[in-house]
Amino acid sequence: MKPALLIGPYTDYALKDEAASLLEELGELVETLGLPIAERVLIHHRELHARFLLGSGKAEEIAERVKAEGLGAVVIDHDLTPSQQRNWEELAGVPVLDRQKVILDIFARRAQSREARLQIELAQLEYSLPRLTRAWGHLGGQGGGIGGKGEGESQLEQDRRRMWNSMDRLKRELADVRRQRATQRKDRQRTPVPNCAIVGYTNAGKSSLLRRLTGADVLVEDKLFATLDTTTRKVSLPNNQPLLLTDTVGFVRKLPHRLVEAFKATLEEAAEATFLVHLLDASAPEVDEFYDTTMKVLGELEADKRPMLVVFNKIDKVAEPAVLNGLRMRFPDALFVSVHTGEGLYALLDRMAEMASPGTVTRLLRLPPEQAGLVARLHRHGKVHSVAYDGADTLVNVTIPPRLAAECEAFSVRNQAKDAPKTETFLETSGTKASMRTPSTE
Repeated sequence: MKPALLIGPYTDYALKDEAASLLEELGELVETLGLPIAERVLIHHRELHARFLLGSGKAEEIAERVKAEGLGAVVIDHDLTPSQQRNWEELAGVPVLDRQKVILDIFARRAQSREARLQIELAQLEYSLPRLTRAWGHLGGQGGGIGGKGEGESQLEQDRRRMWNSMDRLKRELADVRRQRATQRKDRQRTPVPNCAIVGYTNAGKSSLLRRLTGADVLVEDKLFATLDTTTRKVSLPNNQPLLLTDTVGFVRKLPHRLVEAFKATLEEAAEATFLVHLLDASAPEVDEFYDTTMKVLGELEADKRPMLVVFNKIDKVAEPAVLNGLRMRFPDALFVSVHTGEGLYALLDRMAEMASPGTVTRLLRLPPEQAGLVARLHRHGKVHSVAYDGADTLVNVTIPPRLAAECEAFSVRNQAKDAPKTETFLETSGTKASMRTPSTE
């Protein structure tokens, strides 16, 4: 496979470092796509040109280099209009891709579930529709019109009509998927089990965190967009509170708007979550930009108002203590962990337990024998501190969420939670930590 030349255009010298960082990220995206890279080139231009985005002189210079070195493609870190893309390909004689196309191709290769494949197919059609060339316009249908007069549909018109029909079909199927997800969400909401969505920049370690806390068999790779499909697993928190933990698709800077729209069904988990864990890579120099990018996308999804816990991962990769100190100053309420070594994960679970059970109450309950099923529910959904017996009744000292507390109010022994009676038999129970499994790779 012939290597590609990566171009990073920028118009303001003050933004040169940002342009270099974005070009480096584009290189990672291209490598994820499996395309070798010849060189990354930053190019300053004073204004955006309608024909090539860059000036015609610079475009011709790049095209000559592509031909002289026998390169296979040009990748430009900017959205190109359909006409600009055609002009570049005519000039350079090789495929020319923009950032949108690279991300779409990665998503197309990585999507596994039916929902993700539908979303990608729709986004690809929306990208391709305005790029249909008139190369087939001379091929008219036979005998169009009343009485055989006039030309029938051109090939271009037929292609457009087929694409519009396909897009309508995909939108209907995605609407069905959203309805199914809404039904599943309602089923989950009938039980007092909160849910948490892990969000953040791509490659921050979201899938690794889910796997470490729950033992879920999910793909973990050191690549951008290693996973696109949401995975939900149950974890038992230190207070015995069960929690549904969901891994979501990662974000990148300059994420095409059509992909935000296309993945709304997947990201609805974030908008509907009880709270969010916003995971960031503490070792990334652009960590502040990554935070802003994720918050911007969450804002578009109206999910930025949900309770949120900011967590910095990969602290084992940070060599300078000043870096972590600076992050602690800017994010005083954040937690710092290493999914790879396990450092800080118990503190994370404790904080998640607090957020999953806001307003929990401690009650001493006297339960008659016919309420044995309720005792089992208290163990499943609460933190049972002690169990004792007084004749046929069971005395349970427990911390429970508000919804379950309301159900148990009739059995509450008022004002005696701190003075549980001493009885013949006393059993002490303790909450268990979530399983900590080391992933095969970070």
